[in-house]
Amino acid sequence: MTTDINPKAVKAGGQLSFFEKYLTIWVAVCIVVGILLGKLFPAVAQTLDAMSIYNVSIPIAICLFFMMYPIMVKIDFSQAVKAVKAPKPVILTLVVNWLIKPFTMVVFAQFFLGYLFQPLLQNTEIIRGVEVSLANSYIAGTILLGIAPCTAMVLMWGYLSYSNQGHTLVMVAVNSLAMLFLYAPLGKWLLSANNLTVPWETIVLSVLIYVGLPLAAGIYSRSWILKHKGREWFDQKFLHYLNPVAISALLLTLVLLFAFKGELIVNNPLHILLIAVPLFLQTNFIFLITYVAGLKLNLTYEDAAPAALIGASNHFEVAIATAVILFGLNSGAALATVVGVLIEVPVMLMLVEFCKKTASWFPRDPEKATLLDPRCISSIK
Repeated sequence: MTTDINPKAVKAGGQLSFFEKYLTIWVAVCIVVGILLGKLFPAVAQTLDAMSIYNVSIPIAICLFFMMYPIMVKIDFSQAVKAVKAPKPVILTLVVNWLIKPFTMVVFAQFFLGYLFQPLLQNTEIIRGVEVSLANSYIAGTILLGIAPCTAMVLMWGYLSYSNQGHTLVMVAVNSLAMLFLYAPLGKWLLSANNLTVPWETIVLSVLIYVGLPLAAGIYSRSWILKHKGREWFDQKFLHYLNPVAISALLLTLVLLFAFKGELIVNNPLHILLIAVPLFLQTNFIFLITYVAGLKLNLTYEDAAPAALIGASNHFEVAIATAVILFGLNSGAALATVVGVLIEVPVMLMLVEFCKKTASWFPRDPEKATLLDPRCISSIK
């Protein structure tokens, strides 16, 4: 039953643990640790980074499994069935991700990198025997990020924002299918690259590994545990030991990501900053328009929050793989996609906190948020 919430009531999620409360600090520490590891022990980072199948990193895949599984196993999948019957958040996400976000990314990138910062980006690089300006190469990388909606880590953002994970799962599935059909034609059009080579294997494999595998494991193990151990054991014992796993896996993922790409980041500090500006503004702009649209459509907080967070985040694995295949590992486009990784987690954590603090703007249906601690449900009803 949907209930309104007193504006003075607590934010979504209620009380957080000390570890969750200062998650942004731990993220910053992990980014620094990752960059230092990549700089001080480049051989180790390169060896781990080379462990991949179709540009899908095996170490990252393992970390993401342990990040996603604790979330998947907590989802009441009856909520996903209900979500299909309430399509407004899904339609909103599709419109934002495919009809708005790619084009606003072009506008932001062209204005900042192609015009405002252009005097600072006078150098050129050779791509496939053709001399290309660094500004245009960076713009290409940002576009590849803009047309790759997130299909994995957004489950973590939904988990942290106490939103409807069933609906988030449906939206992730729809976006995964949409990527298979829309990524190539949209990329060709926006990049004006008639010979755009889309890494289909990377897209399919990343969706299967990052989403499909933990989803299947979560469904099976949840069913088995509830059948053989009961709800009380599941809630009081199993989840008690599982709760820290998702956050720990997120932090380890960050250490690995920045260990792999630390050299690129350290060697290009000014350009990192310049690329980060349009990416930061684009992320916040897309989040804002989606969040406001959810408010105007009278969505509950539990549905509006994941819609906005999915719109704001990117599938950087696919973007990086496409940039490397198209332009080369050391290209400006590849660097731009790496900057997307650099800023996404801190910015998304900031937006998650904004969601929780503004939950009272929306009608509330806390029972949809199947990951809520019972104390939080009672405090916001």
